[in-house]
Amino acid sequence: MEPVVRAVDVGRGNTKYIADIRGGEPQCAMFPSQAHPNETAYELDGWGTSRKTVSIPVGSLVYEVGPDVHLAADVFNSNVLQHDRYAETPEYLALVLGALHYMAVDTIDLLIVGLPVATFKLKRHVSALERRLTGEHALGKGRRVYVKRVKAIAQPAGALMYFGLTQNRVAQLRKERSLIVDPGRRTFDWIVTQGMQQIDKRSHSVPRGMHDVLHALVEGISRNTGAHFREYEMVDTALRTGKKLVIFQKDYDLAPHLPLARKVPEQAIAEMMHYVGDAGDIRNIVQVGGGAFFYKPALKAAFPNHAIQDLKDPIFANVKGFWYAGVELAKTLVGSKQSSTTAAHEAPVTMGNDNG
Repeated sequence: MEPVVRAVDVGRGNTKYIADIRGGEPQCAMFPSQAHPNETAYELDGWGTSRKTVSIPVGSLVYEVGPDVHLAADVFNSNVLQHDRYAETPEYLALVLGALHYMAVDTIDLLIVGLPVATFKLKRHVSALERRLTGEHALGKGRRVYVKRVKAIAQPAGALMYFGLTQNRVAQLRKERSLIVDPGRRTFDWIVTQGMQQIDKRSHSVPRGMHDVLHALVEGISRNTGAHFREYEMVDTALRTGKKLVIFQKDYDLAPHLPLARKVPEQAIAEMMHYVGDAGDIRNIVQVGGGAFFYKPALKAAFPNHAIQDLKDPIFANVKGFWYAGVELAKTLVGSKQSSTTAAHEAPVTMGNDNG
């Protein structure tokens, strides 16, 4: 029987995961990266349909997570994953276990999870996370899941694997130098690779993601309207769709605030250039992540001599790549008596790095 391989990518904005495998292809889903704490599990009050959430026990509390979690959030909305040690929080664990709940499997042979590049470079944090997620976990309502092995990798590394597979260029990529850029909700991540090996000294992340873009816009709206405007999701939707906001029952044009907001990707890419230079030695520049649409103009301006490769469905590119890489790693584990750590070091190098 084929080993059960699954992947979860807990971003600062959304938790993406492989929900199922159909015809050998991963099926993706996601929900907001918010975990609402309670003393007891949520119960339907009888006045309406149940919301699409699940209550996950972590420590002495239960955390409500899922697609409808916004209906559970209080004024502080449970967005707590805004610092570099977010993978150590109970909220992070609740989000991962929530994803495992929606996968509807009892045993996972290999679970792949992602981390921001800067965090992934800290080996002890990576090892601690892998230990934390390994073993048996309660999922609420009497359900449990057993995770046999866990491997954490840098988030953009998944996109490199996915890029190679979708372009039928895995063998070619092993001979080339690549830059993978991943503007997420909170962090702007990038990795430079030689073949499938991550070059640590040229890879990093900075906290200049889409949250900072949206913050610049909502601050501008607040100043212009004289209101304490904080509807980040409304602004995000307007940016992605091109439709105008409706504020105080009137259409609102974001255009006057965009020049300042565009400084965020410019600043992030300027920091990246300290690490990668003019990219003259880089064959492939690949951009993924939920903020790719807003960051691409600044990326192209920074590297005018390169073609910028976009991936279809960039939000799920990392988690799909995690799964494909996990399938390859699982092949080395089947029938082997080696530990998952030993096997991982022998696997394709997008699965890890060599420094502490």
